[in-house]
Amino acid sequence: MRSFHKNCLVLVLAALTPVAWGAPYELVIRGGRVLDPETGRDEVANVAIADGRIVRISTEALTAGRTIDAHGLVVAPGFIDLHQHAQDESSGALKAYDGVTSGLEMEIGVPDVKAFLGSKTGHSLINFGTSASHAAARATALGQPLGPTDLIPASGRVTNEPATAAELGRMQSQLAGELDAGAVGVGMGLQYVPGATREEVIQIFRLAASHHVPVFTHVRSAGKKEPGSSIESVEEVIGAAAVTGAALQVVHVNSSCLTDAPECLNLIAGAKARGLDVTTEAYPYVAGMTVINSALFDSGWQEKFGVSYDALMLPETGERLTKSRFDELHASPKSQGVVIFVNRQEVVDQVIANPLASIASDGERGHPRNAGTYCQILARYVRNLRTVTLIDAIRKMSLMPAQRLEKATAAARRKGRIQEGADADIVVFDPATVTDRSTYEHPNEHSTGMKYVLVNGIPVIDKGALVSGVYPGKAIVSRRDAR
Repeated sequence: MRSFHKNCLVLVLAALTPVAWGAPYELVIRGGRVLDPETGRDEVANVAIADGRIVRISTEALTAGRTIDAHGLVVAPGFIDLHQHAQDESSGALKAYDGVTSGLEMEIGVPDVKAFLGSKTGHSLINFGTSASHAAARATALGQPLGPTDLIPASGRVTNEPATAAELGRMQSQLAGELDAGAVGVGMGLQYVPGATREEVIQIFRLAASHHVPVFTHVRSAGKKEPGSSIESVEEVIGAAAVTGAALQVVHVNSSCLTDAPECLNLIAGAKARGLDVTTEAYPYVAGMTVINSALFDSGWQEKFGVSYDALMLPETGERLTKSRFDELHASPKSQGVVIFVNRQEVVDQVIANPLASIASDGERGHPRNAGTYCQILARYVRNLRTVTLIDAIRKMSLMPAQRLEKATAAARRKGRIQEGADADIVVFDPATVTDRSTYEHPNEHSTGMKYVLVNGIPVIDKGALVSGVYPGKAIVSRRDAR
């Protein structure tokens, strides 16, 4: 009996963490300017980490197995990108250099959530997650499933024809299964599936509402031309949110609304003021990027966007398109990314400074936003233009995205914050030197100035350099899956 009690005591003691013993913490970030956008904390303090969480924040001296000297540096929650298409390892490294600790594919989503989460688990530098793809469900329901590398269907019957009642039922069933597999929202790229009727949109919003997840929507059209203006398109999805009770995020309001972006932001502000859960995001570039054989480039695109063929550029070569080259690529069954220069800098600057706009990159290989979005916010808007304060920039890049996901997953309540109990997704950077370096000619140049980036307490950027061989990123999944 005495031996039994002795063995139990050993097991209990072994289970205790170093923190419970009062022993040193695993890691302490010492002497940095700690910013928490939720509480407004802005003070020089020490941050202690154990078991992937922030366990203590104090002005008192704290000891640890490792100490990071953050004097003169900012300590902030890691940035959360809710609009990250490129999910490959090299893009993960670019995101880490840019201060991103979580990158989720929410605008469009993936065709197979379970397979996506399984492929990333244990192999991701940063946290990851996805929405359920309406476009993929529609393609399957109409009898032409997406290929293994396709994000959206090529223009054709699947994109342009209305769904029958039976096809809509198959869509809803597939999306419900993807939500049960862990998707934290529904992604709808309406401009890529113009055949989706208003009724189809409302039914998909209703499904999302019943699962308590937001809808991330690329609205139906863009530009000033009626019918099909940006304003009309934003009104459509706000209306769908109003009648179904679904939470809504209007993606990249800068590129969906162009010169009408200020008025579209007013629409969102009005919806919020009347109790609707409507939010939006933007990226700080004048050019967008999409797939050239998609329905977005069907007849009338030049009038909608107010541009011509030479506004289109192939990212691999820098080639500007002509009519004949455009016609060839648009008719091809093969997906081809294209950069489209469609906005004005003064409009983008106004959107980024608006307090309603969180930051998301729309990151894809071949566009500088994949590598430089977040450090450009810190360099251009905080340090140079001074149109966004540092704490508000941190709020836009961390807390606001976390709050957008909180109804779908409890895990989001532990992110976007520097607080005791929060996940140790942390950036430590020099506000005087942090900057983006990616350009349209060289889109894969990584940002600089992030001295340390921690994902679940593990450094992935250490003294400004990428750490090789570590994959601390975890899946961010729906509430029912997390149970």
